[in-house]
Amino acid sequence: MSVDLLQTPIEFLKGVGPRRGELLRKEAGVSTYYDMLTYYPFRHVDRSRFIPIAEINSENTYLQIRGKVAEVHLLGQGRSSRLVVTLRDASGSIDLIWFQGISWVKDKFTPGSEWVVFGKPGLFNGRYNISHPETESVAEFIAQPSDPLHPIYNSTDKMKLNGLATRALSKITRTLISQLKGIIPETLSNEIIYEFKFMGREEALMNIHFPPDTETLEKARARLKFDELFFIQIRLLRYKINRAQKIRGNVFGTIGDLFNGFYNHNLPFELTSAQKKVIREMRADLRSGRQMNRLLQGDVGSGKTLVALMCMLIALDNGFQACLMAPTEILANQHYATISRFLKGMDVTVDLLTGSTKKARRKEIHPMLQSGELHIIIGTHALIEDTVKFRKLGLVVVDEQHRFGVAQRAKMWSKSEVPPHVLVMTATPIPRTLAMTVYGDLDLSVIDELPPGRKPIKTYHFYETGREKVYNFMRQQIALGRQIYVVYPLIEESETLDLKNLMEGFDHLKMIFRTPQYTLSMVHGRMKADEKESEMMRFKNGETQILVATTVIEVGVDVPNASVMVIENAERFGLSQLHQLRGRVGRGADQSHCILLSGFNLTADGRIRIETMVRTTDGFEIADVDLKLRGPGDLEGTRQSGILDLKLADIVRDEQMLRAARNIAQKLLDNDPNLLKPENQRIIRYLDYLSGKKSEWAMIS
Repeated sequence: MSVDLLQTPIEFLKGVGPRRGELLRKEAGVSTYYDMLTYYPFRHVDRSRFIPIAEINSENTYLQIRGKVAEVHLLGQGRSSRLVVTLRDASGSIDLIWFQGISWVKDKFTPGSEWVVFGKPGLFNGRYNISHPETESVAEFIAQPSDPLHPIYNSTDKMKLNGLATRALSKITRTLISQLKGIIPETLSNEIIYEFKFMGREEALMNIHFPPDTETLEKARARLKFDELFFIQIRLLRYKINRAQKIRGNVFGTIGDLFNGFYNHNLPFELTSAQKKVIREMRADLRSGRQMNRLLQGDVGSGKTLVALMCMLIALDNGFQACLMAPTEILANQHYATISRFLKGMDVTVDLLTGSTKKARRKEIHPMLQSGELHIIIGTHALIEDTVKFRKLGLVVVDEQHRFGVAQRAKMWSKSEVPPHVLVMTATPIPRTLAMTVYGDLDLSVIDELPPGRKPIKTYHFYETGREKVYNFMRQQIALGRQIYVVYPLIEESETLDLKNLMEGFDHLKMIFRTPQYTLSMVHGRMKADEKESEMMRFKNGETQILVATTVIEVGVDVPNASVMVIENAERFGLSQLHQLRGRVGRGADQSHCILLSGFNLTADGRIRIETMVRTTDGFEIADVDLKLRGPGDLEGTRQSGILDLKLADIVRDEQMLRAARNIAQKLLDNDPNLLKPENQRIIRYLDYLSGKKSEWAMIS
């Protein structure tokens, strides 16, 4: 047989047809036999067990009951109508409720008829009910195949109303498995299967749906999770190897007068051992002959900009230009001011190009860049414009790269015949498991020390009742000559309400701090750019003591004298955002403080976030907690990456397996970079399938 059966459109499967096929495609993303095979159940239920109605409680997620129909009532009219069927067993009764599809089900239930009901209980007016349950007569239940563990599939309301609830999906999947038995190809080598004592791919796919017992189910899950994580890792590592082999980089072999002069005369403070280690890693990349593609991560204030500048000076020493691209004008201005200050007295020209740069000034900058007279350009998206041309661009530094699109970054690389070296910086600590996945194609450097003289920020949590203590503390700090940020949440869905809260908060603070020695300024997203800039500069220059703002200051001006961060409604912020905001203070030698103000009604997650902030300033620990709370799909940058489309594996809970998968993938590619050895043919065929050459993997001959 030479048929690519796994890629057969789903509508050709018995029991599906065109209408259901279209529904599966739209609602569940299932287009082919293989999609259906990998539409895994999200849980299994012991269908041999019935819960007595009287024992139903709030801890039950899904349950199965058996009883007789006591009453049937059609209540309400039109759109507000609902069908209520009261089911009774020896222990008590429960209401089964339908709000939709009433005409399909109402004639099925006659008083005295006996039913098996499966569903998720809810509580209304102190009484449990089940909305839109799955039902089958006792006769049907006895007649169907008796699985010790019954699979439960995700099913939308639209699918349920069109006969595609979990029981129908189970029946379709059983039909499919009977057709595919014996023809599902293996994806791993015998060596890997033997090393981890895995069951085969086909056996795992059969048992993830219809396992004979929980032990077999867990073995099937382990095998399929490993596959997901292993093939993510091997794709990323192959991409990395491919880059290293095919994309050559300019060789920066010289460490010259600029780098050495800066190190000996301009360095503002002794480098930390972490900064020295990172610079050594980058020097090795820059002289290797391959394009550097490195992610530099480190907390706010850890000295990333200084490391990036020293990298730029290596480019300059080798006759190349460098640029730094930042996501906002405020940040670009800040980098320009910092780098200009670092380079004071040195023979290096630095300029700034943003959306606000005047036309006349652009006319001066563009020819200087083209002639090579301008060594370092710092800017925003304005650097991507076609009119911006370099004589010899050798290094591109991108700050907070997740804020730039792939196409925008690619445009930057195309401004040089030989692709420039790339250094990506982020102050958002990336959990170790995400670094192995989303950023797995980048080499990773971490600055995990603060510069000398920096004191860890002290963090406190106060409920509303402690507000007066907070105001007294703010007065004490202002009396010592310090400045204060007060930040209010800004969530898009409630932007108008949040803006109202900000304005009310600003007016309230003006009343509290109304004597002449206190001056306040305000910044929010709806202000014009020049107004925002003006208010921030007033604060930076010490003209105002308190800056009341929304999260627009999350990445903002560097004000070493600002030593207090007060975060209102702290429970409404994510952990990563709280950590970023806290990083706005602690820039100077003075002890800095972060105060989290919240209401009393904290959710369990809200409490964990606040307790974590008070307990630690370690960005990596915070990032790990954040990942555990939110899951990878909600973290910035992961959704658009397309990498973490995991069906079974969880990069937090399965971290050990992720590490094992990466190690195996690395070892495999070290020994066989192109996967040409006979034992790796299954792996390369499945990789081809994943990258779009689908017929090769699933072809049976």
